[in-house]
Amino acid sequence: MQPAWPMVCARLPDQCMGGMYGMTRVLVIVVALCCSGLASWSQAADKWAPERFVEIVAGSGAGGAQDRTARTMQKIWLERKIITVPVNVSNKPGGGGTLSLAYLNQQGGEGRHIAVGSPSFLLNHIAGTSQVSHTDITPLARLFGEYIVIAVRTDSPLKSGADLVRRLKADPSTVSAAVATARGGMQHIAVARLAKAVGADFRKMRVVVFNSGGESISQVLGGHIDVVATAAANAAPHVANGQLRILGIAAPQRMTGALADAPTWKEQGADIVVSNWRAVIGPKAMNAAQIAWWDQALQALVNTAEWKADVQSNYWVSNYLGSTESKAYFAAQYDEMRDVVRELMAK
Repeated sequence: MQPAWPMVCARLPDQCMGGMYGMTRVLVIVVALCCSGLASWSQAADKWAPERFVEIVAGSGAGGAQDRTARTMQKIWLERKIITVPVNVSNKPGGGGTLSLAYLNQQGGEGRHIAVGSPSFLLNHIAGTSQVSHTDITPLARLFGEYIVIAVRTDSPLKSGADLVRRLKADPSTVSAAVATARGGMQHIAVARLAKAVGADFRKMRVVVFNSGGESISQVLGGHIDVVATAAANAAPHVANGQLRILGIAAPQRMTGALADAPTWKEQGADIVVSNWRAVIGPKAMNAAQIAWWDQALQALVNTAEWKADVQSNYWVSNYLGSTESKAYFAAQYDEMRDVVRELMAK
């Protein structure tokens, strides 16, 4: 085999003119170049990006809350070219979100499959209807908060939150509440936590479960139920047209727009915050490079003007958390809701 020195010397003539000393210098340079190349290759290998399509899994049918969030994400990512591969939305409704989580975890460690989540994946595990909890998925983000309001018909004898509190304390069985879409869900939790915060026995309340937020509001507007617990966005149009009055919002601060005059429960002496937040999660098998890529893609999403406008129009509250913070948040939420959900389900 011919020595490599002539080739090296042809590229580095000045260093080769000094005999063995020159050759030593060339050897040092060659080794340094090789190490630099290895370092660059290593850094490139650590980076990850989806090479095929991205799939967003929604645990609701077309038009449902998770579906609407997924399709807004899809639209912004593609139009803004934040993600340069195709982005598809797959609807996997059923089982209160359990089917979508089962499908998600079947995708393994490819890293290009994510799902829109809500507190239901924690609540279902607490209630024993699902085997998948926050420790069985990869937390990627909390996107926003969707706070729960408790409202009445405008001609209701319950004129304020104080009126409702007095009735709960006197006899909680005289209060009927409409919630959706499941016993032990976030709307049910909002009613129960209010009663518990003021010293009333929430198990004695007459809670009726309906199939949707719209149906539960209709029951209150029709005079069949006393109060409704629902998402702020569901109540806002009815507040604006004078059909509903909000007694209190389970939020850390007042809302804006049509809900600006509605007091929080904290203002009225019941320190409760109940948010039907929206999250993004991935399969359990995701690795650090994949998580880092999604952190960047999701942060870019929530920074767009289009996303901010959508959050504002739906009376959501922008309180984004990345992968590390959302992991801690899900764990804290699980612990916070565990006891009250078990009490509700035991009724």
